[in-house]
Amino acid sequence: MVLMLGFVTIVAAALAAGYLLGRLRPWRRAGDWAADQVRFTGAWVRGGVVRQAVVVLVHVVTAPRTSWRIMRTPAADTTAPVPVRDPDWVAHRTRADKGGTP
Repeated sequence: MVLMLGFVTIVAAALAAGYLLGRLRPWRRAGDWAADQVRFTGAWVRGGVVRQAVVVLVHVVTAPRTSWRIMRTPAADTTAPVPVRDPDWVAHRTRADKGGTP
């Protein structure tokens, strides 16, 4: 009887853990975090070698096909053009810029 009660408790705990992992989706969250860190070069570039290694490792583990495609793609040689700033942008806004209809 005690053995059966222990088995039922283990099964219930396993089902609860599976439900919580399904709701929390840690695998997807880790993959999304790594993809965001790789895609938007920001703090992770300045974070040091250890942070870069962790980000790349998590990305390779959670999205191996995407990581392989990224590694095969050559780096772009051109840089993005600097946007031209309009010092009088408020006066040149349209209705669409202000949230209205064009």
